[in-house]
Amino acid sequence: MNNKVAILIGSETDRATMEAANKYYEYFSIDYEIKVMSAHRNPNEVHKFCSEARDNGYKVLIGAAGMAAHLAGAIKANTTLPVIGVPLDGGVLTGLDSLLSTLQMPKGVPVATMAVGKSGAINAAILCAEIFSLIDDDMIEKLAEFKSNGAKL
Repeated sequence: MNNKVAILIGSETDRATMEAANKYYEYFSIDYEIKVMSAHRNPNEVHKFCSEARDNGYKVLIGAAGMAAHLAGAIKANTTLPVIGVPLDGGVLTGLDSLLSTLQMPKGVPVATMAVGKSGAINAAILCAEIFSLIDDDMIEKLAEFKSNGAKL
């Protein structure tokens, strides 16, 4: 099974927040890559990457951005893969602005939205594992072990 995930972040400053989930991806044996692509600064790059993601072996795409936080929606506009949005802190509303921007998608354009910040980054990794467990028996066992440990690593 190829458990390949792309994590797109709006800017390099978002990397540390998303790297809080690295040990979860590693625990669940999920192959992940972090790529800097802004919905506003690199829209053509986002479009190209996301429209080719399925053909390039990705199974889930994660968009993490703050403030206007249009990245997860821009990702979803260009793919039929599952998309998880992680709103990030940093705006004048300390993450509420990015939460609402990520959460309020129009009908027909679903984005699974996590909590703001590091908790959201970690929950996105766990949700990826749960998605993969639908067809991966090894993942079912890892999730059961994770739950029996109080959902902690």
